[in-house]
Amino acid sequence: MSETCHRICPLKDLAVNSIQKFDIDGNPVAIYNIDGAVYATDDTCTHGLSSLSKGELDGDVVECSLHFGAFHVPTGKPVGAPCSVPLRIYRTEVVDGVVQLYRDADAK
Repeated sequence: MSETCHRICPLKDLAVNSIQKFDIDGNPVAIYNIDGAVYATDDTCTHGLSSLSKGELDGDVVECSLHFGAFHVPTGKPVGAPCSVPLRIYRTEVVDGVVQLYRDADAK
């Protein structure tokens, strides 16, 4: 399985302990800066189909603003009801100060 690299934004544009939504090939992706570490997940909650980038970040857990379910950002695992289906996570890295996201070439 091959990956496609997407240049997202300069790291300096992501405030520490924040979430921003980006469109990657027509798919909403949430990019998190948690204490300087960058993570990426699908932006859509697997329970209520709400945007996670509109939710609250508490440490490395994001809480959905619709039904207040929660996910562990680094793993995508649900950690608060009513969420039970994990989020898709994406590999990220910072290269020359730019956040890059890697997605399976066939991911939808």
